[in-house]
Amino acid sequence: MYVARLQLHDFRSYAEVDVALEPGASAFLGRNGQGKTNLVEAVDYLSRLASHRVATDAPLVRSGADRALVRAVVVREGREATLEVELNPGRSNRARVNRSPLPRPRDLLGLVRTVVFSPEDLTLVKGDPSERRRFLDDLLVLRTPRLAGVRSDYDRVLRQRNSLLRTAANARRGSSGETSALSTLEVWNAHLARTGAELLAERLALVEELRPYLGKAYETVARGASRDDAEIEYRPSFDLSPEVREAVSQQPSHHDPLVDALLEALAERRADELDRGVSLVGPHRDELLLSLGTPETRLPVKGYASHGESWSFALALRLASYDLLRADGDDPILILDDVFAELDSDRRAQLADLVSGAEQVLVTAAVAADVPESLSGVRYSVGGGEVSRDG
Repeated sequence: MYVARLQLHDFRSYAEVDVALEPGASAFLGRNGQGKTNLVEAVDYLSRLASHRVATDAPLVRSGADRALVRAVVVREGREATLEVELNPGRSNRARVNRSPLPRPRDLLGLVRTVVFSPEDLTLVKGDPSERRRFLDDLLVLRTPRLAGVRSDYDRVLRQRNSLLRTAANARRGSSGETSALSTLEVWNAHLARTGAELLAERLALVEELRPYLGKAYETVARGASRDDAEIEYRPSFDLSPEVREAVSQQPSHHDPLVDALLEALAERRADELDRGVSLVGPHRDELLLSLGTPETRLPVKGYASHGESWSFALALRLASYDLLRADGDDPILILDDVFAELDSDRRAQLADLVSGAEQVLVTAAVAADVPESLSGVRYSVGGGEVSRDG
């Protein structure tokens, strides 16, 4: 799979741009602030319908415009398809394939797969648990696009339940109306347990699949490390017995044990939730624990790892994602967004050698010298709102 052509209209800094691309490595070169990252961000947006830089669509629309358009010609197994998404902040986005409208933008998911390496990756190891949950969920949707609907359903149920809990908490403080607010809580508990159990089961299975790839990747990018040094563990927001974990691992599609466990945990935390007016149990409160060292000396990456170890762990997570997607039978587009400036020469060479065999690699860099020789493919100069191919 690769992108053969990228067209942007009022996206970020570009009023109009049309870039022809090829398989293999392509590097976008130019000073900071000239729009290099905007190009690869657009490709990634087609994959995830989200940006790796901002949380909402509004910053993606050029100042003064009311909408933006991202269009790409994608080649997969020799067949071309034109994918496009229209960004309408404050309104519904629209998506098309070969000019035909899709019922929902998320129906575009799965048609392009990307794995992005960027300076923001440090938040995977140093940031809040929400960053690591998003990492897992993005990878889940890339592998199984229907899970975007599950995640959306869970978020909707969570918002409704939180609203109900806030109403009940306020009513309790005002000594009125609490009974009516709580009359539907059990219904929303059931909805939360049902959607949450499916999302939780998928995350648990993903972490187990990802673990061996992570160990191999960390051994490769961290000098002197072994594949047993890097460890990940999924920790739910409530106690999950080994028996339930074992039942889920044997039958991942059978969610009843997780539904029952979630309902039991909700019952146990009911008083706390009513006091605080917020949902305290569920996948939205879970954590992906990252640690380094031998089993006897293992410590959390966050707070204990050096800068170099943190970078290596973040890179290993992305490489593990890439390897897992390839094991599924697909070759995702690799995006290396300004990462070589953050690495020493040895790590640059190691990362470049690992990814140079990908079907398509898109690189951004301020200077050509930052791009390793093994990724010396097509070069583009970016500046003044224009993109031109060198040579």
